[in-house]
Amino acid sequence: MSLPFYQRLHQHYDSSYRNRDLRSTMSQYQEEKKSSAIYTHGSTAYSTRSSAAHRQESEAFSQASTASYLQQASRAAESTHAFAASRKTASAYDYGYSHGLTDSSLMLEDYSSKLSPQAKRAKKSFLSGEEKENLPSDYMVPIFSGRQVHVSGITDTEEERIKEAAAYIAQRNLLASEEGITASKQSAISKQSAVSTQSAVSKQSAVSKQSSVSKQSSVSKQSTSTLHHEEAFEKKSRKVAIREKAERVSLTKTLEETEAFHRKLNEDHLLHAPDFVIKPRSHTVWEKESVKLHCSVSGWPEPRVTWYKNQVPINVHANPGKYIIESRYGMHTLEINACDFEDTAQYRASAMNVKGELSAYASVVVKRYKGEFDETRFRAGVSTLPLSFGVTPYGYASKFEIHFDDKFDVSFGREGETMSLGCRVVITPEIKHFQPEIQWYRNGAPISSSKWVQTLWSGDRATLTFSHLNKEDEGLYTIRVRMGEYYEQYSAYVFVRDADAEIEGAPASPLDVVCLDANKDYIIISWKQPAVDGGSPILGYFIDKCEVGTDSWSQCNDTPVKFARFPVTGLIEGRSYIFRVRAVNKNGIGLPSRVSEPVAALDPAEKARLKSRPSAPWTGQIIVTEEEPSEGIVPGPPTDLSVTEATRSYVVLSWKPPGQRGHEGILYFVEKCEAGTENWQRVNTELPVKSPRFALFDLAEGKSYRFRVRCSNSAGVGEPSEATEVTVVGDKLDIPKPPGKIIPSRNTDTSVVVSWEESKDAKELVGYYIESSIVGSGKWEPCNNNPVKGPRFTCHGLATGQSYIFRVRAVNAAGLSEYSQDSEAIEVKAPIAAPSPPCDITCLESFRDSMVLGWKQPDKTGGAEITGYYVNYREVIDGVPGRWREANIKAVSDEAYKISNLKENMVYQFQVAAMNIAGLGEPSAVSACFKCEEWTIAVPGPPHNVKYSEVRKTSLVLQWKPPIHSGRTPVTGYFVDLKEAHAKDDQWRGLNKAAIKNTYLRVQGLKEGVSYVLRVRAINQAGVGKPSDLAGPVVAETRPGTKEVVVNVDDDGVISLNFECDQMAPNSQFNWSKDYVSTEDSPRLEIESKGNKTKMTFKDLGTEDLGIYSCDVTDTDGIGSSYLIDEEELKRLLALSQEHKFPTVPIKSELAVEILEKGQVRFWMQAEKLSGNTKVTYIFNDKEIFEGPKYKMHIDRNTGIIEMFMEKLQDDDEGTYTFQLQDGKATGHSTLVLIGDVYKKLQKEAEFQRQEWIRKQGPHFAEYLSWEVTGECNVLLKCKVANIKKETHIVWYKDEREISVDEKHDFKDGICTLLITEFSKKDAGIYEVILKDDRGKDKSRLKLVDEAFKELMSEVCKTIALSATDLKIQSTAEGIRLYSFVTYYLEDLKVNWSHNGTPIKYSDRVKSGVTGQQIWLQISEPTPNDKGKYVMELFDGKTGHLKTVDLSGQAYDEAYAEFQRLKQAAIAEKNRARVVGGLPDVVTIQEGKALNLTCIVWGDPTPEVSWLKNEKPLVPDDHCSVRFEAGKTAYFTISGVSTADSGKYGLVVKNKYGSEISDFTISVFIPEEVARKATEQPQKGNKKAK
Repeated sequence: MSLPFYQRLHQHYDSSYRNRDLRSTMSQYQEEKKSSAIYTHGSTAYSTRSSAAHRQESEAFSQASTASYLQQASRAAESTHAFAASRKTASAYDYGYSHGLTDSSLMLEDYSSKLSPQAKRAKKSFLSGEEKENLPSDYMVPIFSGRQVHVSGITDTEEERIKEAAAYIAQRNLLASEEGITASKQSAISKQSAVSTQSAVSKQSAVSKQSSVSKQSSVSKQSTSTLHHEEAFEKKSRKVAIREKAERVSLTKTLEETEAFHRKLNEDHLLHAPDFVIKPRSHTVWEKESVKLHCSVSGWPEPRVTWYKNQVPINVHANPGKYIIESRYGMHTLEINACDFEDTAQYRASAMNVKGELSAYASVVVKRYKGEFDETRFRAGVSTLPLSFGVTPYGYASKFEIHFDDKFDVSFGREGETMSLGCRVVITPEIKHFQPEIQWYRNGAPISSSKWVQTLWSGDRATLTFSHLNKEDEGLYTIRVRMGEYYEQYSAYVFVRDADAEIEGAPASPLDVVCLDANKDYIIISWKQPAVDGGSPILGYFIDKCEVGTDSWSQCNDTPVKFARFPVTGLIEGRSYIFRVRAVNKNGIGLPSRVSEPVAALDPAEKARLKSRPSAPWTGQIIVTEEEPSEGIVPGPPTDLSVTEATRSYVVLSWKPPGQRGHEGILYFVEKCEAGTENWQRVNTELPVKSPRFALFDLAEGKSYRFRVRCSNSAGVGEPSEATEVTVVGDKLDIPKPPGKIIPSRNTDTSVVVSWEESKDAKELVGYYIESSIVGSGKWEPCNNNPVKGPRFTCHGLATGQSYIFRVRAVNAAGLSEYSQDSEAIEVKAPIAAPSPPCDITCLESFRDSMVLGWKQPDKTGGAEITGYYVNYREVIDGVPGRWREANIKAVSDEAYKISNLKENMVYQFQVAAMNIAGLGEPSAVSACFKCEEWTIAVPGPPHNVKYSEVRKTSLVLQWKPPIHSGRTPVTGYFVDLKEAHAKDDQWRGLNKAAIKNTYLRVQGLKEGVSYVLRVRAINQAGVGKPSDLAGPVVAETRPGTKEVVVNVDDDGVISLNFECDQMAPNSQFNWSKDYVSTEDSPRLEIESKGNKTKMTFKDLGTEDLGIYSCDVTDTDGIGSSYLIDEEELKRLLALSQEHKFPTVPIKSELAVEILEKGQVRFWMQAEKLSGNTKVTYIFNDKEIFEGPKYKMHIDRNTGIIEMFMEKLQDDDEGTYTFQLQDGKATGHSTLVLIGDVYKKLQKEAEFQRQEWIRKQGPHFAEYLSWEVTGECNVLLKCKVANIKKETHIVWYKDEREISVDEKHDFKDGICTLLITEFSKKDAGIYEVILKDDRGKDKSRLKLVDEAFKELMSEVCKTIALSATDLKIQSTAEGIRLYSFVTYYLEDLKVNWSHNGTPIKYSDRVKSGVTGQQIWLQISEPTPNDKGKYVMELFDGKTGHLKTVDLSGQAYDEAYAEFQRLKQAAIAEKNRARVVGGLPDVVTIQEGKALNLTCIVWGDPTPEVSWLKNEKPLVPDDHCSVRFEAGKTAYFTISGVSTADSGKYGLVVKNKYGSEISDFTISVFIPEEVARKATEQPQKGNKKAK
């Protein structure tokens, strides 16, 4: 089946229809079209029409026109001839499609000849003025192009632009060719026929939609060429011209009537996308009933409708009789017969034609009668649907709830990276196989999939993926999910940072490169300036262009432009281009921007006309007019000339074409003159302007100019336009003023909202850039890389707890404004909010007319201190609550309050609300009912405000407040009880046997990971009162990251307690207390908190400060820590403070001495640190010494190293050395005693180092001679040399005899070697190597004798043993051999063999030996007793190295069998027949001599003997005789040899063990004298014959 043309040409439509169900649907569709005459005309829009069909229709119409209006035979012949040309034209179209030509082929043509108008005289039109008004000026041929070749990286809109450009070129080519025709009287008729033929072809082509740009181009060329060849050039009289005009008018009228007729046949002849006139309606039906879905679709070409069930095409052939699909009279129907529960689904009608695709949805719900039960619907794994619910056009439920889970957050990316935004969409109720409408937005604009961004829906998750991030992608992203009339959306911001610059300090890339204006030969490009300039101001921008379809970029401007708009000129008309921009500063050129969308260099009027005309090929008509060549129309002056844009780099002029310009193209010439003069100069002398736009460069900045424009054509140059007003070259657009009043405000713990006053009098404002800086850093970072509009922006990605300042600057095309003033500093943390509700309201005490309430403070304070509480109460009568009343007008600061003026015995409920500076929080939950009555109990009431803190894995701290009701006597103490959270009430246990007076207790002995609850009871003389509310449950654990209070003493002796918390909530605060009483107003302490750190400083630590100091963190689950300062700790801290107040210089290394390379002596010590004021005094034997010829001193204050150098040690330098340090008030010293043996040893070492240094001034050994055994078991003597040159010689000696070395040392790596191969006892001795040149010499000796030689030999033997291969088994004719190979063998390497753990006793049958590098064990005539494990031990003098092999089982059997075979083969070889000797290889003998040969043969049994001559048996005779005697001697005799006896002979000996042939050659020669006589006799005979 042939695919419709829109599927062949548009692959993105084809890809979704190439499945099996669709193919069957299309096949059915084509069969229905063929069978129905109603759709014959419509189906032609989808099927490929052959060129023959075009020709038949064109011929029919042409013949009809000819019969009606051309009666004469000659004119009929000419018409037929013209029709042949049109047939060639149609053939050209068909040829183009059959060969897959596309509009891209047009790009290969020579535009220089196609785009420029041809130079000719204007021709006079024969039409009347009224007819001219009815005709469109500059009529253009609309061209339809179906593209097969997709240009890489170009979107659908870009393809449309390319199509428009190609269509314009083809039209210009055609018209330019037609204009060159000078028709005669005969050719006029031919032209009329051709026109009618073209009109007919255009109408048929509009239906078939089969043409392309390349086809039209070929048609124009062929038709024009045909007309040129067949026309006769004659001068026409006025009479002939009038007659032709009348015929042309008649023909035009006929064409208009024909067009009207076709218009009636097809009123909607212009292409447009499908549109549902009637959409399918949702239905709810009972089971086993039938249902029909109807829809009506408009569009041209006639859309094809496909039905889907849950996004799957419906196949009517798969379920015969189930579905019936019909299309009659524009109504499309889907009938579902005998509906069952499986038919409950969403159905879609998809209408598609060449202009696009549109879908309409409807839902079908199949209901079941009550009481019926289908067990199949409730099987495991099968989802069920509700039996009754509302239906909407978009789904099943009448109302949807849409939620977003796993949402994307504020995201940060970098240019060039990939990024995905996504979230899970939960829709309730769930509808299977239904996809909601998902739409993504960036800054409120919908996002479509492109090469930069792709959208994906995977069933329950929506994803937006960026394949290559650009700064243009920065913005606020919103996902909107729509289900019918309901939708939900979620938004988050995406920030895109600049990519790393290739050149350090280069500016970032510009962004948003777009085309502002385009015409035939120029395009204005604009962009946005980057936020980052690389540290130095941007000098300007370079603009690059690239023609679509190529990879070649070219720079448009030689000098950078600062204005963010630039006119690109010198473009080729009709071609499409893409652009990019690069910024430049003094450091270099930055990265290029993202490329722009492609834009075609076309006249906007032509472009608009192309868009407004039908897209089908040859729709409309071509009016061919003829004018007198002697009469031309000079164009008039352009109008409305103005300066549309003026910068310091260029000026852009704009005007309207003249009204009087004739019917040919015109060109423009631009002229300029300086203000105040009339010296007009033509600007574009070499390059005529085709479009009514022009950009002037190279104007002097600051000077004033006027401009004017002239038009020209082949008739001449017209008058100039009116000159423009005086224009001063410079930027008309001013750089905006800086914004004002930058106000930051808290937003979250990582973001700040910045607002500002917008720039005043700013024109063409692009947006604002915001920058942030940490206070004191001096480093500014951009908060956005894409300018934002409006006076407000949220800066994300800030560090929590840091203080920031902000600044803003505005940007427009002229540049970036100055920075605004810096904002005030703001700390990044969550905003202050109202506190959460209090909890656990309880009655602490009750009187006759008042009650005391207590409650717990809110879990979250909102980031600020709670300033008070408000209490409300209401009466409850018979369980019915009354209205709420305020208990207090002024906020109470405590977590308890006495409510007065209550009614006795009345039941009340209460609620409490907390307040901070942000406002009043939500009220608490309503309390339980409390009765207002007099309490007469003697025991105290319950303690209140019980809370825990400092939770650790084995302990916690519990705090509480005394009870409001103390009973008849004061409270004397408290008991604390504890139990596990899930234990019963009888599991409570007391933590203290005796009552404690403190209102806190550290609970010890907890089990890690166990959850506990605690309570407190008060006691007085009357007894123990009611327990408090429970505290907890709390899990005994030390949370990760938990930190303790740390004491610190600084350099000034100031003592402080420090605490840090990494788990703070946004509104958390630090609360310090002493003995769990707040220290906020203590005059002895100073508290400072910043970020997640806090410090409490003691002003004067003393005995008054003894106690427990604790720090709690609000809005956390009990995070806190404490520190105990008792008397012992107080003493330690005071001593440490005293040490810091009066410090000593800390010594890192005490005074020491070392000998340097030249024998110099270095005394040195190192302090922990030295300031710039440190002074050092050097003391020797209690006398201060100073720097001079003998002593050199040096201090490195960075490292704290103090040094003193002496050239050499003399006898009078023995004594005590001391370095004394003073750094401000800190002092220190270090002493070194050098007396007696210690001094003498040091002096000797110094002298040795001095001599060593002298030695090293010439060639010397950096490493002395040593040996090494290589992997090849060779001995390598090596040494490392230094300070050598080319003239340095090295000589080797052994036992004082020079060793000749083959290779010359090159000293490249400083290593000298002597290789001794196969080292043995003969190589023992004393080796010496000497280095020498003109600077001196050095030598190194190595003794390889006695123990040193033994050690080396042991190492050699070890290496040899390690090189041994695994034992292998080899069968021989004598027996079995076990062997191993080594690199080479030494006698010092001891070899021992053992069999099954027993050393082998060697005999004639079992032998061991070494052959070359093979160590072997030979077992002759093996027996079964020889089976077993064999071990070869190689002993190197220290260690034995073992190699084993198992000679048993299959290994023995195979070896023994091979031995038997070889043994028999050896016997056979020994006894086989052979020629022992006697026969030569070649026998040379003189003719006539006798030949006697004798040879000896061998074999057991005695071999048979035979002879061969030339490989054939030799039969003895009297001439040649043979004999064989004694079974071993063979005789061969030839008596009187002749040349016939020459040849190859062989002696064959043979017995049962084998045979052998011994060959020899007999060569018989004739003596020279005989040969000479023989040759002379024939010569004499010849002379006689003469």
